[in-house]
Amino acid sequence: MKKPNPLLPRVATIVDIIRETHDVKTFRVVFDDLDEMTSWRHQPGQVAMLSVFGVGEATFCLSSSPTNRDWLEFSIRKAGKVTSALHELPAGAKVGVRGPYGNSFPYEAMRGKDLLVIGGGIGLAPLRPLVNFMLATENRKDYGKVEVLYGGRTYGDLCYKEEVFRIWPETPNVTVWTTIDNAEEGWEGHVGFVPSYVSEVKPDPANKFVVICGPPIMIKFTVKALTELGFKEDMIYTTLEMRMKCCIGKCGRCNVGAKFVCRDGPVFSLPELNALPPEY
Repeated sequence: MKKPNPLLPRVATIVDIIRETHDVKTFRVVFDDLDEMTSWRHQPGQVAMLSVFGVGEATFCLSSSPTNRDWLEFSIRKAGKVTSALHELPAGAKVGVRGPYGNSFPYEAMRGKDLLVIGGGIGLAPLRPLVNFMLATENRKDYGKVEVLYGGRTYGDLCYKEEVFRIWPETPNVTVWTTIDNAEEGWEGHVGFVPSYVSEVKPDPANKFVVICGPPIMIKFTVKALTELGFKEDMIYTTLEMRMKCCIGKCGRCNVGAKFVCRDGPVFSLPELNALPPEY
């Protein structure tokens, strides 16, 4: 049987657009071929290529849970040529999708464990599928307590507000802490940076995995705070998503030392990350 061309995008339609912040939109897409939609499988942490015909394509994390089989979601910040073109598209527009690519968060190893999710701004996007995968009815019994610590520069920079401020906190065995960098009118929650808030909250490291995504400086000091609290390095994971071009380990755009982020990542444990040269 002839293998499908891994570089050939499949046509999909944008069926809904959710504005998350002033520069982030979540695009909900459905494959035009129903069989392709039915057969699609991805895992929490994987990425896919999204293309705007006539403009180009770029790599984005899948921000929807694998347990949702009706559509795919991509949460995209307007930052360059392709993302700007995406932000101009209306619902009903056609895009190309290929993937999924890369590895995933170790959700099998996480069974029976607690999870601490730490995100900053749009960095919550690759972590959200893991949270919603664990909270899905069919999976909830397999996982322990879920804690989410999420921060942004302002309230307006926080994504997925319905989940962060209502759905997740109202779910049994789920705790959500939120913070913004500076005080602002109308905000009654915590004020301060994510790493220092981690130190204040003092999450218990026992039997707990940690997944982190956000600005590199946030990750650096959050890891420092976690290790000071006693978290083991091999229980801490993050995701790298930069410079991926072909997504099949051929073009060499995303290599860090001997590793290809698209093929060997994008998810890395802290010991794996520490073994990489400082090129990311």
